[in-house]
Amino acid sequence: MIHENILSTIGNTPLVKLNRLGADVPPTLLGKVERMNPAGSVKERVSKAIIEDMIRTGELQPGGTVVEATSGNMGVGVAMACAALGYKCIIVMPSKMSMEREWIIRAFGGSVVRTRSDVAWDHPESFLNVARNITRDTPGAKMLNQFYNQINPQVHYETTAREIWEATEGRIDAFVAGMGTGGTITGVGRYLKERNPKIQIIGADPVGSSLKHLFDTGEMREGESYHVEGIGEDFVPETLRFDDVDRMYYVTDTDSFRMARKLARTEGILAGGSTGTILCATLEYAREMGPDQSIVAILCDNGERYLSKFYNDDWCREKGFDPDA
Repeated sequence: MIHENILSTIGNTPLVKLNRLGADVPPTLLGKVERMNPAGSVKERVSKAIIEDMIRTGELQPGGTVVEATSGNMGVGVAMACAALGYKCIIVMPSKMSMEREWIIRAFGGSVVRTRSDVAWDHPESFLNVARNITRDTPGAKMLNQFYNQINPQVHYETTAREIWEATEGRIDAFVAGMGTGGTITGVGRYLKERNPKIQIIGADPVGSSLKHLFDTGEMREGESYHVEGIGEDFVPETLRFDDVDRMYYVTDTDSFRMARKLARTEGILAGGSTGTILCATLEYAREMGPDQSIVAILCDNGERYLSKFYNDDWCREKGFDPDA
């Protein structure tokens, strides 16, 4: 098969049995390996869909600039899509995010603006507000707004969820995703629940995020700092709906990083810290399941973009994590 361009290779990622990682829990443990997308993460689905919609509607004109606020993976997906389609891009990222992501974005020809990581989402210097200001001040610029654009959950409804349903032939009992923009868990959760309301939708949230507290109590609390990248929020994205979420788990940085490293060493799958968060929640819920059931976890991205962080023993020790535990 000859593809029209690199963007048409996005999606249809493999669903893989996690045999050794899931050896001590009753159900079959399956991972949706999103690092197999061409730029290495689940976010390429969303970046492609929103950019193509903006081109189709005329909102993004030839020679225009795409701006996006992101923890990094969306930025990589945007930069790849812009390179393939002939647009410029400016990616706005908090300072705590890994340098590997910035290097990848720049390799695709994108520009990167770093912002403070220690401010709330509505602060003038937050990555969201900096991106909005750049969009306003740049002629021909359009912001994708992944936290607000409903194409985000819709593309997961139409692609990610359908792929999981078809690969399992509908024999899926639980699905686990991280809580970030909410696009994945909202879109996939809605699709699966429409086909079988008994399927359990599980959210994984880093300790320090406000979303699990909101889910449990109905009240929003102030967020705290944490090291895991790409998931967790201190506000409620408009792309997140709790309607189909059945349960959420908090997971610490330490457990997330240990689990991601374990995934690499037991399954040969190199993924990011958010995948470690998701797998911790997956194994926790799996202990309540039966041997004839199956649970699917999203494995979000390529761990190569964290080699300078939690895959680096010196970084772990510097941050107080025991790499040998």
